[in-house]
Amino acid sequence: MQKRYKFNKDWSFELENGNSQHIDLPHTWNNIDGQDGGDDYRRTEAKYTKVFDCPQMGEDEEIYLEFDGVNSECNVFLNHLLVFAHTGGYSTFRVNISQVVREKNNELEVVVSNQRNDRVYPQKADFTFYGGIYRDVNLLVVNKKRFDLDYFGGVGIKIEATPKDDYTNATVHMETFRNVEEGNLQIEFLDMDGNVLAAELKKNEKRWNHSKNYEGEAHDAFFEEFEFQLRNIHLWEGVKNPYLYKCVVTLTENGNALDQKEIRFGIRDFSYDAKKGFFLNGKSYPLRGVSRHQDRKGVGNAITEEMHREDMDLICEVGANTIRLAHYQHSQFFYDLCDEKGMVVWAEIPYISEHMENGRQNTILQMKELIVQNFNHPSIVCWGVSNEITISTKNKKDMLDNHHVLNDLCHKMDKTRFTTLACYAMCSPFHPVAHITDTVSWNLYLGWYVPGLFLNDLWMRVFHFFYPNRSLGYSEYGCEGMPNLHSNRPRRGDHSEEYQAKYHEYMLRCFERNPYLWATHVWNMFDFAADARNQGGEPGMNHKGLVTFDRKTKKDSFYLYKAWWSDDPFVHIASKRFIQRTQKKIQIKVYSNLKKVSLYQDGKLLETKEGSHVFEFTATLQDGKTNEFAAVSGNEEDKALFKYTTHPTEIYALKDVGDKGANWT
Repeated sequence: MQKRYKFNKDWSFELENGNSQHIDLPHTWNNIDGQDGGDDYRRTEAKYTKVFDCPQMGEDEEIYLEFDGVNSECNVFLNHLLVFAHTGGYSTFRVNISQVVREKNNELEVVVSNQRNDRVYPQKADFTFYGGIYRDVNLLVVNKKRFDLDYFGGVGIKIEATPKDDYTNATVHMETFRNVEEGNLQIEFLDMDGNVLAAELKKNEKRWNHSKNYEGEAHDAFFEEFEFQLRNIHLWEGVKNPYLYKCVVTLTENGNALDQKEIRFGIRDFSYDAKKGFFLNGKSYPLRGVSRHQDRKGVGNAITEEMHREDMDLICEVGANTIRLAHYQHSQFFYDLCDEKGMVVWAEIPYISEHMENGRQNTILQMKELIVQNFNHPSIVCWGVSNEITISTKNKKDMLDNHHVLNDLCHKMDKTRFTTLACYAMCSPFHPVAHITDTVSWNLYLGWYVPGLFLNDLWMRVFHFFYPNRSLGYSEYGCEGMPNLHSNRPRRGDHSEEYQAKYHEYMLRCFERNPYLWATHVWNMFDFAADARNQGGEPGMNHKGLVTFDRKTKKDSFYLYKAWWSDDPFVHIASKRFIQRTQKKIQIKVYSNLKKVSLYQDGKLLETKEGSHVFEFTATLQDGKTNEFAAVSGNEEDKALFKYTTHPTEIYALKDVGDKGANWT
């Protein structure tokens, strides 16, 4: 049976200057310079080394190194021999080191590079490409007879469960891949409580499967296909009820267990309609959610499981039911959280901003890894082929052909999910790239990079008029908002918390007016590092998040979305960080998902209003004192302090305009 050993401790790290330091993984060398602006963070080559003893192994066992994420290219040397080379910084890869490993004092060297090139994606995008071994490394000791570990980082088991008979029963289709023909499979299905379920076997086929692995190498695996029927099922129903089953598959020989896999899966189906939006299990299920980058302040992309959980908790709190995991393959731990919390996921590769003719094979490799490694996640409904690829593409013919290849590859590898892509704002609705994948979404910042919030309604309706049978989504929309910048008269480009909230108030109402969109994803759930940026008085950052980079401050826009999406009762007074006011008569906004809100000033009731989402009050500040306001609805209460001053203050104004709000391009 497989034995897994964490391999994160006691590494040496060396940059090109030759100075080495002792580190533990996960690690990146760009956690500081990749976040401070200037577009000058180190894109270089570095070396990680480790000396280790081989774990105790039997004669019937072999040993693997498993890397969960190394950005973005690496060569793995063991005892001075090159044992593996990998391109692409966001996927799992493994290497069998059984023929090279020694019993004692093994010298492992991993040469990692995030240098610029024209072969490996991404190379041009609005985020920092942190270098390093930034996810876990493991040692795996496995039986020589085992489930396949050598095919694009997969686990050797594929499961797809589809409801039938009016959603009361389900067909479970399973494929297994192992490296030997001998042996038998024992298969058990368990419910969420661990009870063994009766499963009726409907189909069983066996054969050797011949394919190609990395670098086109021949790859043979013994393939076995099953079809089972489960009765009286529980559906995976998104955030309402993300019910997960477990399948335990054991490879045995002469009564001995050689290898075992435990795969969680959910039973659901989904569809999309150009006029009615997205459907989950046959019911309308409007997808309204956020996009997520994985990095953190001072940490970069070398984040912990605790940080992943905090991100998910915040996304759940805001009430989202979908996440676009941009712009690359995310951690398996986070995909697991999406399964558990019922998030509908758009998963994509970093084929972004610019088509590189020498990068075609890398897009194919990264797509194969994305699908093979993530096939079993019920949360994932679509594969994203590219993002804003027309920004600086020169060879349009080659780019379009690459898209057709990727789209066909997705459908060949996974007949259960649909494909999509995200188009750049300046990409015409008539551009052929927008009509390759099954659905399409647009990254539009109308009302931020260009004036005119009304253009969002106009754009959607124009597209829907010309292509009434094409499912359209909004894959990115948003605007910069700094919790320390405020304005009585918020306007486009001021980076104030008030304009960000005003922008999102419009967008939420806009989506209600145009309900046919298959999905909408706020850009972004969290502020993130983009070292080429200089905006909002803080270089190196994109401030479009609903939550700050350190996850400590929820902006007003966070509570606005919570008022629209969440059922967890609350009230929130907006602009409470805007304490000093130069006007006696002020407007006070309260965001809430309750139907009635009362506002009190210094303990006295000002007014009670009924409505939904946004409640607006007028109040007069008293001279010479700090005025305390309380918004109350039932048991929910929020407080804020505002003070009138006769001297205008500059503390809330943007002092360094940077590039004046221009896009990173």
